[in-house]
Amino acid sequence: MSKDSSHDREKGVENVDIEVYAAEDAPDQVIAKRFGVLGPLLSTLFKSGVEARGVERVPENQREKKNSWNNLLMWWSVNMVLTTIPVGVLAQYAFTLTLPHAVATIFCFAALGSVATAFIATLGPRTGLRTMIISRYSSGYLGGTFFSVLNIITQLGFATTAVILGGQTLSSINANTLPLVGGIIIIGICCLIPCFVGYDMVHVYERYAWMVTFFIMCCLYGLGSKAGYDVNAQTSLEDTGRALSDDILSFGAIIFGSVTGWAPIAADYNVRLPVDTNPWHVFALTFFGLFLPITFTVTLGATLMTITDPVYVAALGSDGNTGALIAQVLSPWGNGGKFLLVMLSLSAISNNIPNTYSAALSIQALGRPFAMVPRFLWVLLVFIIYTVAGIAGREHFSAILSNFLSILSYWTAFFVVIVAEEHFIFRRKGGRLGGYNLADWDDPSKLPIGIAGLLASCFGIAGAVVGMSQVWYTGPIGKMAGATSGADLGFELAAGFAAVMFPPLRWLEIRLTGR
Repeated sequence: MSKDSSHDREKGVENVDIEVYAAEDAPDQVIAKRFGVLGPLLSTLFKSGVEARGVERVPENQREKKNSWNNLLMWWSVNMVLTTIPVGVLAQYAFTLTLPHAVATIFCFAALGSVATAFIATLGPRTGLRTMIISRYSSGYLGGTFFSVLNIITQLGFATTAVILGGQTLSSINANTLPLVGGIIIIGICCLIPCFVGYDMVHVYERYAWMVTFFIMCCLYGLGSKAGYDVNAQTSLEDTGRALSDDILSFGAIIFGSVTGWAPIAADYNVRLPVDTNPWHVFALTFFGLFLPITFTVTLGATLMTITDPVYVAALGSDGNTGALIAQVLSPWGNGGKFLLVMLSLSAISNNIPNTYSAALSIQALGRPFAMVPRFLWVLLVFIIYTVAGIAGREHFSAILSNFLSILSYWTAFFVVIVAEEHFIFRRKGGRLGGYNLADWDDPSKLPIGIAGLLASCFGIAGAVVGMSQVWYTGPIGKMAGATSGADLGFELAAGFAAVMFPPLRWLEIRLTGR
């Protein structure tokens, strides 16, 4: 190879590095320049307030000290919403649990999931990087791409369930007035607007959205009580012995999945906080921002299922139409109840905003060619995909919800374990790597090769397969742990297998490659 060609190649790498640093400091200018004749239009968009920054790192000199309480308020708004109520409904609808057993399961598994997600959130201010980019430091560029694919599917799944339930509730307000398809499209468009604009508008909306929904949730508890709760309503239907353990573990997996579903995006929403922000402060605010609204709202869903009035039972129907049940609970207030139902259906927007925003970021995290496309264009694509999916799956909401959330918990469990072990074992002060070299976030030659992370993920998948219990498949360990239908130990074994295998594999990788 000639000296000139070698020099040209080094120069090319240097130019890429320069563009990466420029994109960190002034992403709007880089994008406008990249798209030539469209540059003036893009510059106008960015000047009007549309966020230019995608997965590029936020430099320390562009951080802001205000709004650290958004770690609490944002997650509170995201989870105290209409779409969280059906998770509690599944306790009786799918698993025949009595209210006391359902509540105990909700609190225990929600606490576990909140700890995992709150830890991931602490890495945002420390690194200034989005969650999927952070995963590159444990699993390399290839592993980060793998996690990004899983996260895209996860956020699209969440988004699909959100628009279906929001659309269901809107269409149930006045029969034959608004079709379900129309309701789904309305919810989707309302989610699109703040996500298109970006980070600032997302936080402004989520900072206040919880106030209205908290009031409505309290009204639902009160009106449900007036209809008549019967705590012992499911006693005769509940399983006993090992079969009861199956139900608790399977419902617990859904609760865990509904909380840790936010883990792969938890650092996306505090990357602008200063690097010296106290991690315990971020952890505590995120933990309570998840745990309190989720337990409050999921318990509401489980509690509403104890109403035995035939009118309310008929409203739920055999297809588990939670929107119709909530409409029935609010019906004694007439038009006032319909107004609250409209407001509650719009709370699906709060829940779906992070799905939409972070799915677009995860597409950018697939690699440089995807990152070069402006973030807001990926937001538009994400909106189209989940709106079409919601319309196609609108008649199968309960089946989608129960199957999706339980499977979701499997990969988020081993994802959190891998990132946590990298952080506490290898990136700690005095560890093998001694910290994060943040300048390397988009340089495959300086990031880990990723073999350790990918192999540990494979072991995590193997743990999920042998421990899972679904309608369509039950693993051998899940079968042995349960009674007739098996117990869902998928996320526990996925986390356990990955936790055991990642440290020795990563130690070997560092020893052989030095990174």
